[in-house]
Amino acid sequence: MSAETVFSNALIVLEDQIVSGSVQIRDGRIADISDGASRVGEDFGGDYLIAGLVELHTDHLESHYSPRPGVRWNKTSAIQAHDAQVVTSGITTVFDCLRMGSDEDGGFEHGEMREMADAIQAAEKEDRLRATHLIHLRCEVASSNVLDHFADFENDPHVRLVSLMDHSPGQRQFQTMEQYTLYYKTKRGLSDEAFARFVDSRLALSAQYSGPHRDTLARICAERGITVASHDDATLAHVEEARGHGVKLAEFPTSFDAAEASHKAGMSVLMGAPNVVRGKSHSGNIAARDLAARGVLDVLSSDYVPLSLLHAPFVLADDFEDISLPQALAMVTSTPARTVSLDDRGRIATGLRADLVRVRRQEGVPVVRSVWREGNRVA
Repeated sequence: MSAETVFSNALIVLEDQIVSGSVQIRDGRIADISDGASRVGEDFGGDYLIAGLVELHTDHLESHYSPRPGVRWNKTSAIQAHDAQVVTSGITTVFDCLRMGSDEDGGFEHGEMREMADAIQAAEKEDRLRATHLIHLRCEVASSNVLDHFADFENDPHVRLVSLMDHSPGQRQFQTMEQYTLYYKTKRGLSDEAFARFVDSRLALSAQYSGPHRDTLARICAERGITVASHDDATLAHVEEARGHGVKLAEFPTSFDAAEASHKAGMSVLMGAPNVVRGKSHSGNIAARDLAARGVLDVLSSDYVPLSLLHAPFVLADDFEDISLPQALAMVTSTPARTVSLDDRGRIATGLRADLVRVRRQEGVPVVRSVWREGNRVA
């Protein structure tokens, strides 16, 4: 006997419109969508029914695993806390970011991220998790040991996204030394002499390793069918480099020119949902709303605040006449899913996974009322 559920009297957010009606779920899939009022099934009372959110870039797991400098929490406990918060924010598929490559700024030891991935997969097998968890490897290409760290994931099918990053001074995220000084000297209390040594070392590592490591990682990802993301592109030369590496996702471009060029080249331009909610970047770069206004914003990421992924689309729909709610929600559902070739989710359409979220919102911050993953209620 098949398991069947009906949600009725809902505002169903489809890719191009909102309809008032019912959705039928059978065996974890969306079986039917119908217009009009119904007395059958769970009555939503006019609440929204949206596709489960797809999160491509979140550092949120790190804050649970290392809540204070030098502190390491129990991995399973950290994963469960992270999972609970993302699901209750409406996220049903999450790419957990794991850092590859250590540097003078500290970070995690070799093997630590492999242990975290093993803990995620063990928690999944033990039915501890409510969201679907996949892996996003954030590769610091200027690190001497990034390839050694990456090799720990050589045969891991959970790895579906790899970003190529270089946080060296004077370029990309840190185009000015003023930004870099604030982030690495002032906040860390380094002396002038120590900071000068730190900068020189970073520049030397970038010059030696960044190019070769980008080429190697891009080649391996192409061979394994892993989606590649660029990170903090600032110039047209950066975008051309990304095109040459087969990049499909442009994460956090730091200039309008780079964002526009990436969008025109067919890459999905990703910006932070907290940037949308706050109205500005925390690091002083371009505002996501400016990219939205010019039609070159494709994907949002919660980055460090899980609920922002649901909040930001409503902000965009409220503030921009040319952005409808279905278009805004596509930035956190269908577009990120397609970008990483997850074609079985991210939309409310017959035959797709019943990853669904009930949302109530009259004004202000939306409220998640219920969450289903493959037709099973998980929150």
